[in-house]
This record gives sequence, structure tokens and C-alpha cells, in this order.
Amino acid sequence: MTAILATKAARRRGILFTILLVATVLMMAFSSNPTVREFQNAIGFAFRPIQGALDSAASSIASVAAAIVEIDRLRVDNAALRAENDRLTTEAARLEEIRRENDSLTALLQLRAGFDFTTTAASVIAREASEFRRLVVLDKGTNAGIAVGDVAVAAGGALAGRVVEVGPDSAKVVLLTDAESTVIGQLTTNAATGEVVGELGGVLIMRQIDSSDVVTVGDEVVTAGIELGVGVRSPYPKGLLVGQVVDVQRDSNSVVQTAYLRPAAPLDRLETLLVITDYQGGLPPIEQQPVDCGNGSTLPQGEQPCLVPSASPVPSRVASPKP
Repeated sequence: MTAILATKAARRRGILFTILLVATVLMMAFSSNPTVREFQNAIGFAFRPIQGALDSAASSIASVAAAIVEIDRLRVDNAALRAENDRLTTEAARLEEIRRENDSLTALLQLRAGFDFTTTAASVIAREASEFRRLVVLDKGTNAGIAVGDVAVAAGGALAGRVVEVGPDSAKVVLLTDAESTVIGQLTTNAATGEVVGELGGVLIMRQIDSSDVVTVGDEVVTAGIELGVGVRSPYPKGLLVGQVVDVQRDSNSVVQTAYLRPAAPLDRLETLLVITDYQGGLPPIEQQPVDCGNGSTLPQGEQPCLVPSASPVPSRVASPKP
């Protein structure tokens, strides 16, 4: 039975091989026939537009697919470039902030080198800027040698304000633009003096300037640093830059005039200040103040000299009218 099946399978393979061989020979014979060749060319010519359209469609589909792949790649690259751009922008902002802080500290160090006073650098950690108060809080206090009354200076030698409250590691500085701030200012052009006071809105006003003094827009005002012979001197050292005149008001009927100043320091954007710790302004300590000895006598050697009392006018007696 097995032999019969094997014989039948071999016979089928032989018949199939014979058919393929005959078909091949016939195709070779027909392909060499001129009539068949012309028929093939005619068929090819007839189907050439269809073949071109199919080729064009296939090319378009391939182009679309390639474009989709390219768009996806570009989207990924664009996202990566955007992330890199954001990183570089952040880094540039950080470096710019470092550069600005470095410039500010360099300016303060140069200012400190040119000062004859002992100073302590402190950073502004808080600020109050309402209509009624203008003050900042520093990150140093008594532990750094800062005391009430010390003068705070910004870059360029511009006066910022004065310490009014101090703790171990903090200090409050009232700025020039505060309503309670008063500084005796002096014009650099002609030494004319006046009171520089703070006003609402952060404006500086220099008032009580003698009307005979010439005040011009653009003139600079510095601290007068007035000292009296009895040991009293200004709370602010002489020569600190206060501001620049931006407007002048004159009244022909008044003996004084008023100037409006732009502060020399950016008081609303202060970040670091120098606090002068060894300047003693105002009244000297009570034990060093001159005293009245009476009758022109003097105190023991090494003490302060006595004050000579000025003569007080004696009111004249006016006779009462007789009834």
C-alpha cells in the first residue's frame, strides 16, 4: 500500500514538472515571436498612464510617511531645544544676578576703602514702604557693632538713612524719604544750606534755603555735617551725597525758597548697605557735655570747660498808672 502511494506521488511530480517545462518552452517561443512582442508593447503602452499614476501615488504615500516621520523627529528636537533654551535662559538670569550682586559688593568695597570711618556691610532682609513709613531691616545688629544712631550709606557714598532700632542680629534703618527724617543739606555749588525732609510718596524736599542763594536744577546736595563749638555736631558725617535738585520753587515775597530733590541712592531697591559704626553725632554723652560752673570758674583738669552763661535780658519795670 505504501509503495502504491509513493508511486502515485512520484507520477504527479513528474507530470507537474513536464507541464512547467512545456509552458516554459512555449513562453520562450512566443516571446521571440514579433507578433507577441508587439502585443506586449501595446499592452504596456496602454497601461503606462495607470502605472505612472500608481507610481506617483506610491511616491506620494512614501513622501507623506517620510514627512510624518520627519515632523515627529522635528517635534522631539524642538522640545529638546526648547528645554535647552529655558535652561540657558535661567542660567543667564542667574549669572546676571550674580554679576549685579558682585558689582554692588565691589562698589561698596571701593566705598569702604575710601572712607575714614569704620563700617559694617549688611544686607536688606525686609522693607516697609507705606505712605507714612520708609524703613528697611538689616541682617546685622549689635553683634556686628551696630548701634542706634549709626548712619547707613549706599553705593557711591549716597546717604540712605539712620539706625533707629537695633537687636543682636538685626537693625532698622529709617530712610531719608521717611516723613520723620530730617537732614541738614548743603549745595555743592555755593554751600547754601537747608533742611532736607522726607515727604509722602518718597520725595525729598530741601526747605528753608535763603532766597538770596542761587539754586539750579541739577545741583547736587550733600550732608552739611555742621559742628558746634560746644561738642555738638550733626548726626550725619559731612559730604555724604543726599540727592540732586529737580525743581525749585521761589516766592518773590518770601525770604526762603524750596528745592525738590531726587535721592542719590535707589532707596526703594536697596540690597546692601554700609553702616558707619564709629561716627559719634548729635549731643555728646551727658558726662562730656559742658556744664555751667558759675562765676567763670573751671572744672578740674581733663574735664570739659564750663559754659559761660549768656546775659539774660531783665524786663523793665513799668509803673502802674495811678488811679
